[in-house]
Amino acid sequence: MIRLRFFASLRETLGVGDEQLELPGGINTLSGLSDWLQSRGKHWEDALSDNRLHIAINQEIVLADAAIRDGDEVAWFPPVTGG
Repeated sequence: MIRLRFFASLRETLGVGDEQLELPGGINTLSGLSDWLQSRGKHWEDALSDNRLHIAINQEIVLADAAIRDGDEVAWFPPVTGG
């Protein structure tokens, strides 16, 4: 089981802030998980395909090729704006 967390505008766009799911078979990298989530539909694809997103595994910002394992928490953050 992995925990997915979506923050700020992503939570609003996707309609979910937190989700737990079984790690899909054959998926062992963040990019694989992101691709799988984007296959859920257009709003998932639009929200998660933004290359400005920050993504953390177990509260550490990582790159797309980072490994994911059962028990991990994966969190997506939109780019920070403001002044």
